[in-house]
Amino acid sequence: MALTASPVSQALLLDLQALDTKIAQLTHRAKALPQHAAIAALTAEIEALRVVALEQSGAREDVQIELGRIESDVTVVAARIKRDTDRAQSSTSAKDAQAFEHELANLAKRQYALEEIELSVMEKLEEREAALAVTTGKIDALRAQIQVIVDERDADLGVLETEIAGATADRSTIAATIPADLLALYEKQRARYGVGASHLRYGVSSASGVKLLENEMQEIRAAAPDAVIMCASSEAILVRTKESGI
Repeated sequence: MALTASPVSQALLLDLQALDTKIAQLTHRAKALPQHAAIAALTAEIEALRVVALEQSGAREDVQIELGRIESDVTVVAARIKRDTDRAQSSTSAKDAQAFEHELANLAKRQYALEEIELSVMEKLEEREAALAVTTGKIDALRAQIQVIVDERDADLGVLETEIAGATADRSTIAATIPADLLALYEKQRARYGVGASHLRYGVSSASGVKLLENEMQEIRAAAPDAVIMCASSEAILVRTKESGI
């Protein structure tokens, strides 16, 4: 049995379709806000810098290990110098004193060489720490920039979500007044083809923008006012009004 519904009920489908179109447009705008792309781009920059920071942190750690090893060597040499100095001072043997003097001279050279290396490594460590600090600073600056954009995005989303909520509430109110079978058909066609109802205005289907042929218009004119007619070009419910040109 062909579906029927009063012209008033069918006309309500146009209001429903208008709201569904509005909701879809608002949802698309929410997803396409420029802040989304900006945040993604800045986040990608941060990820790239985090890789650099990780490498720089590893390089700094290597230098710290190297410095620790040299400092340990310096400590060992200093201890040996103190020990030999104490022994030389307490020794009564001229031969031992000469040996200690020779040993101390070699230890002094070793200490000087190690301290020079230590100074060089400390400078290298400062360079590594400075490079890491620069990268970390860039990351912090980007994060601050992202937060500003996130705040802007959330504000814009808040406006759009309020509009979507209002349109959704209006849709629910209208949908509740439409016969269940007619609403089910509308929802089915909208899910399949993207549009559930099409306004026939002066012989043109609003959903497809296609002008109906004369024989199609004749069939529509002959149909009962409560007959539910489908649009051949859009597969949506074709709603007739005073503007249909029938």
